[in-house]
Amino acid sequence: MTRSWDWATGEGLLGLDSPEEWDAAFGRGERSLGTAAIGLAFNCPLEDASPRLVRATQLPDTDQRGFAFTAVGTAARLNGALTPELYEVLRAAGPGRKSIAVNAVDDTLAFVPFRDLPPWLKRWAVYATVRDKLEGWWLRGEDAAHRAWQVVRRG
Repeated sequence: MTRSWDWATGEGLLGLDSPEEWDAAFGRGERSLGTAAIGLAFNCPLEDASPRLVRATQLPDTDQRGFAFTAVGTAARLNGALTPELYEVLRAAGPGRKSIAVNAVDDTLAFVPFRDLPPWLKRWAVYATVRDKLEGWWLRGEDAAHRAWQVVRRG
């Protein structure tokens, strides 16, 4: 069955199941490639989708690049793994809070077993866990101090 994809609006591209169609659209310079990458993550084996997801994360359009990282996170959720190339893309984008890949990294940490993560991502997971715990303690301490100050002010 031949499907017609609306590359101009992105309509129907979440159902894209043809890596060859994505390659052809990439060659034509279509604009909704990041959206279509999500479709590939949903509908294709990881090995087939991975090279396209890598290319999509390099798109010049920031929104479409963001969708491509969403596709990487989706692949991690659905497969419980990523390819070495996708791990490298995440590493290059950076795992920090201001990174375009922050949600993809979070999905990877949530759905890929810790033992299967590359060493750099294991270190990041430990760092982020400790950081989040310390921030939580700090905020609880701040809240307790604020409440104590309120009580003192009331007399």
